[in-house]
Amino acid sequence: MKSIYYLCIYLFNAWMNAYMYACSKACTVCTQECINTCMNIYSRKLTLFFCRVDSTKSLFNDCQSIKFHNNKVVRQPAVREYASPIYLFSFLLVFLLPKFPQVYIGDDVTLICKGGSKPTTWFIDDKQQSHQDYSMFLTAVTPKNNGTYKCEQDGLMSEPLTLTVLELEPHAQLSPSVGGAVMIKGDGRNLVLQAEDDLKNWTCSVLRGVSRFGLGVNLDEQMKRAVILAELKEAERATFWCQKKNIYRSNTVTLKMTEHMVMLVPPAVPALQGESVTLRCVVWGGLELENVVFYKDNTKIMNSSGGTYTITNATQDDNGKYSCRATYRFSHISAGAAQKEGDSDAQELKVIDGPAAAVISGSTKSLQCSCPRCPDNCTSYHWYHTLFNDPHSRRRLPENDQSITAEEEGLYSCRFDCGKGLSRFSDSYSYKAQPAEFGGLLYILLGVAALIILVGVTVWMLKRRKRGGSNAQVTGRGKDNDVLTHFERREDF
Repeated sequence: MKSIYYLCIYLFNAWMNAYMYACSKACTVCTQECINTCMNIYSRKLTLFFCRVDSTKSLFNDCQSIKFHNNKVVRQPAVREYASPIYLFSFLLVFLLPKFPQVYIGDDVTLICKGGSKPTTWFIDDKQQSHQDYSMFLTAVTPKNNGTYKCEQDGLMSEPLTLTVLELEPHAQLSPSVGGAVMIKGDGRNLVLQAEDDLKNWTCSVLRGVSRFGLGVNLDEQMKRAVILAELKEAERATFWCQKKNIYRSNTVTLKMTEHMVMLVPPAVPALQGESVTLRCVVWGGLELENVVFYKDNTKIMNSSGGTYTITNATQDDNGKYSCRATYRFSHISAGAAQKEGDSDAQELKVIDGPAAAVISGSTKSLQCSCPRCPDNCTSYHWYHTLFNDPHSRRRLPENDQSITAEEEGLYSCRFDCGKGLSRFSDSYSYKAQPAEFGGLLYILLGVAALIILVGVTVWMLKRRKRGGSNAQVTGRGKDNDVLTHFERREDF
């Protein structure tokens, strides 16, 4: 086993020496292309940059993002024969985590200033920010977060990172099966992944701090959905998402940890303007609540005995930090248990104006889809059906026209395909077998039955009359040869 270990070390060092030599030959002048070529020598730290120079330090005067360490020269045995020293530089980079090709509205992302020491000064569109940590967490991003981000540490300025937020939704949806965005320490929660195609090639990940971990995916092919177990481990916050070969991905879901007995639980997905938002105050273990006081930005806003605070028509005026104070008792242990009180952590609520939403309309079985606010490149239609009793059973229908005919009971919705993403789902249209249609059919059946009975009675009466005429006798003929018929009818005394 030791021999295998030393062999791996030897091969790694050989690869590193060869890579450094290749960079030293390619990077004779400090350019951004050179940085991009050789910056991954230390893929984890990303604090060192190796570049060979044959002239003076003045070549690097135009590179504000690279700091030349004149007193540090590295010579590698593998390139000793070339007698060319490899000079050592340090530099700053701004990284986006998770490393998404596209950032969608409502995503939670983290910016990292990687390569220097604290404290850190951040700039957005060249405007200095008050934030001084080396990481910057952005929640529920919108186009208002668009811009160039730079960081500065110890007089060293990074290259800018441009953030562009698409006003679209991703191709898959990730959401908690139950619960909201806050969990007690050591707890876990199931997240359900729904996509429009086969889920076999989907993988899921979690970002805890600045470290990414892969997650096991439990696939339910029959229901066309997958489930992952979301755990925070020791992290205060973790962001979960799923993707398919770096082509399609889901939205992000960020869960936060609390060690408090009382929890203020906001939704795990972004709150959208104009929609209803419910904040719940719960006590770990499901203890009985006797009274709850809700606060916004440390100001009391409501008393509640039910433990919920609902914003019926959310706007950006509702943004803020919410908390609650609960009065509860351990009544499951003893009916006379003493009252207890506890405060929750403050949780941020951010209301955003989401992507353009599709609009569904129809009468009885005929449904139409439109999207007045969608961009011009949103041209194709997607239709979906969801069972009444299972909100996670949504499946895409084969139809892609503007209009469809509902065939089975359930909830119907639609949205537009806009290339890199999709519009927001329309409201659901509930379709049930219409009583009026069944009543009309019943009336038709009753009418046919009545007609059959009427015909039957008529035939029966005619037959009865014919049998009564069998007693008629011909008595003679008149002078004009008319046949005279005399009817006799028996009468009972």
